[in-house]
Order: sequence, then C-alpha cells, then structure tokens
Amino acid sequence: MHELAISRAILDAAVENSGGRRVAVVTVTAGALRQVAADSLVFNFETISRGTLCEGARLELRYAPARLRCECEKEWELEEELSFRCPRCAGAEVTVLSGDELSIDSIEVTDEEEPCTAPQ
Repeated sequence: MHELAISRAILDAAVENSGGRRVAVVTVTAGALRQVAADSLVFNFETISRGTLCEGARLELRYAPARLRCECEKEWELEEELSFRCPRCAGAEVTVLSGDELSIDSIEVTDEEEPCTAPQ
C-alpha cells in the first residue's frame, strides 16, 4: 500500500508547483527496484485528487530499469529473476546505478486559474 503514500506526495508536489492553475498531466519516473504497482498508483492518485487542482489530471508513469555494476566493472540490467550476483564473476558486491529512483519529471498545467472560493 505504499502507492497511497507515493500518490499523496505526488499530489502535494503537483498542487504546490501548479501556480494555482489546474494540473493536466503529471509525469513520474519510478525505478524497477521501487516496486510501484502502476494501476494502484494511478487509482490512488485519481481518488485523492478529487476536489483539488489535480482532479482529472492524467498520471503518466515511466519505469527506469534496474542497472547494477560489480566490483569487476561488469554492468548489467536486472531481469525478472532479480539476481544481484554478477553474471561475469558471481560476485555480490554490486552498486545500483539506476532503478531505485522515484521522481516527478514534469507537471503540465492549464492556462486556467482555479477561482478563489475564499469569502471576500
């Protein structure tokens, strides 16, 4: 259920950086090692964005593959079996090069500002 917390953080950042305008699209990159369930993330984002500047916004999720480097300098992309042992030397002292990131890449807003509902 960490998708709910991630969705909340995405929503908060998008609203904070929207300049008071409606958000149309939020593009996010999630590394394979984050194990983010795309359907759950989109569902949670749609649910919690109701009544906010992000209501109706599309959440685009991009995946970054997991890449590792061994002490022997061999680099490889993790496959489905998720073996963290080097395919060249079978070493286990590896460095994660990519795949653990989680970032908001862009927030696309409309030209419409949200009307002020505060009493005047």
